[in-house]
Amino acid sequence: MEPKKTLFKGVIEDFRGRASCYKQDWHNGFSSGFRILAPTLYIFFASALPVIAFGEQLSKDTDGTLTTVETLASTAICGIIHSVLGGQPLLIVGVAEPTIIMYTYLYSFAKNQPNLGERLFLAWAGWVCIWTAVMLFLMAMFNAAAALNRFTRFAGELFGMLITILFMQEAIKGMLSEFSVPEGKDQSLPIYQFQWVYINGLLGVIFSMGLLYTALKSRSARSSLYGAGWLRNVIADYGVPLMVILWTALSYSLPTKIPSGVPRRLFTPLPWEPKSLQHWTVAKVLICGLLGIPPSNGVLPQAPMHTRSLAVLRRQALRKQMVRTAKEGMMNNASSSEVYGKMQEVFIKMDDKGNEDSAHKELKELKDAVITEGKKITEGNGAVTAPEVFDPEKHLEAYLPVRVNEQRVSNLLQSLLVAGCIGVVPVIQKIPTSVLWGYFGYMSIDSLPGNQFGERLQLLFIAPRRRYKKTGSWGEYSSVLILDRVLEGAHASFLESVPFNQILAFTVFQLIYLLIVWGMTWIPVAGILFPLLFFFLVIIREHLLPKFFDTRHLWELDASEYEECEGVHRDPSIPEGDGESITRGIEDPSEYTAEVMEEFTTHRGELKHRAPSFRDERLIRLNSVQMTRQFSRISSFAPTRP
Repeated sequence: MEPKKTLFKGVIEDFRGRASCYKQDWHNGFSSGFRILAPTLYIFFASALPVIAFGEQLSKDTDGTLTTVETLASTAICGIIHSVLGGQPLLIVGVAEPTIIMYTYLYSFAKNQPNLGERLFLAWAGWVCIWTAVMLFLMAMFNAAAALNRFTRFAGELFGMLITILFMQEAIKGMLSEFSVPEGKDQSLPIYQFQWVYINGLLGVIFSMGLLYTALKSRSARSSLYGAGWLRNVIADYGVPLMVILWTALSYSLPTKIPSGVPRRLFTPLPWEPKSLQHWTVAKVLICGLLGIPPSNGVLPQAPMHTRSLAVLRRQALRKQMVRTAKEGMMNNASSSEVYGKMQEVFIKMDDKGNEDSAHKELKELKDAVITEGKKITEGNGAVTAPEVFDPEKHLEAYLPVRVNEQRVSNLLQSLLVAGCIGVVPVIQKIPTSVLWGYFGYMSIDSLPGNQFGERLQLLFIAPRRRYKKTGSWGEYSSVLILDRVLEGAHASFLESVPFNQILAFTVFQLIYLLIVWGMTWIPVAGILFPLLFFFLVIIREHLLPKFFDTRHLWELDASEYEECEGVHRDPSIPEGDGESITRGIEDPSEYTAEVMEEFTTHRGELKHRAPSFRDERLIRLNSVQMTRQFSRISSFAPTRP
């Protein structure tokens, strides 16, 4: 992304690029038929639950000035507009934690100002949104998005870890609040007597931890040994909202002697009540800020989840048509070359970006599998056999390239469903607040996988004597050979190429900086400036860190996630004394999970590809040394000639 010297040049180029495929965006969605409902429902539940949880947090932090009604309305309005006019139709927008933090600071500041107060808070927040929009338009004019290339994984993972901490912080604060009387409530009421407040707190812990545990378990249902495949897929995709429903239902199974109001439930005014209607009369011009609702932005992990679900949908459509074509050719006794040619034609026709040259490259392995005339396979015992006959039902999916069904329909439909949630607020009010605190804990823990910073923090707690393994006659601890237990699983390449003291220093620096940023969020007024600390990271990364870290090590530790090399796996079946090789091949992730796209994409939805690493040369040298040692060991047992 290069800076543009002409005003609006970047915007114009983006507009032209999107306009050329705008019609196709709708055609691809509607042509999918009812199958588009699967990713729509999947992303709706993934989007609606966080918005409801954030609405409860915002209601608590703004004394009920903004509630779940406003967060749902903002997500729905912005989602509908974005799905129709947005340049990135797969992007899911919604009210997220950074917005909640900013609005909490704005409310705290306005409440303590005599000339603002609670009465003028929404009008003031509306002007904040106006000026923010003006600045965003100016940034678009000058193509300021090019500056994003200067933010590396170093900054991105720090921000992600901050959000993780804030989620967990909100979960803990929420659970503790269940043991106290809410502010502004009449403490003389029976439900606020000590025994009932204490019972409410205990029930809150049960519901929060129950939701957290069952939600985390449901996410890993695909790899379970129990249940049919379709059932495990349903639980993995929709388990979290199902667990919210389950624990909400359990909260109504309590003995009748417990008074109403225990446990506490989500409080939000109904959309048609005066307290909600006043938000829409703050101003009658623009959107969000002028409507008295918080703005929305692109959200994680919903956007990559949307991408993955549509990739599965596109893959299914390609497979269905290509299997049908292959079977028709086989029934007509067509040669394997003719069958492959017809399948290639279907692929090119259905693939929006496909042409004959690219299809020939991407389908090369499929061609080799289909056209088997004259090919022979030599078995390990020396026997020569013919290759297996190609069966499209069994073999085709393994050779299909990854494609995403890029369209606007699923985004529009899920936004309309979120809008529909405003009409069922009476049902949403039945959710116990403690269940939402458990959901905040789930979001915190679920955001950790894929965060290299978090993985390096765990590495620091491995005992030193287990961190490295002795390398025999080398007589020293090697920074390449790390604890067997680490190498047995999937691990990043820096574990094999960067000395531990460098990993330690880099991780400790990130941890200290994270604590500084987190500490700043606790400052009442100045805390609103915490995003500035992330801009300073650009300068730190480009000018300060290279002075203390080797360039190659820094490249490994700060590689973009889609550039990160997966470390090789050590085969635990090989005894310690037999070779000690660490290059036994990478295991297939599909052996452990049936989630179609996870082995192809990162948790942000980017396609993985293996980048070159300076560690490769070191591993080659290491393997050469180990092969020499292994050959010497074998030779030492061989009989010597007289």
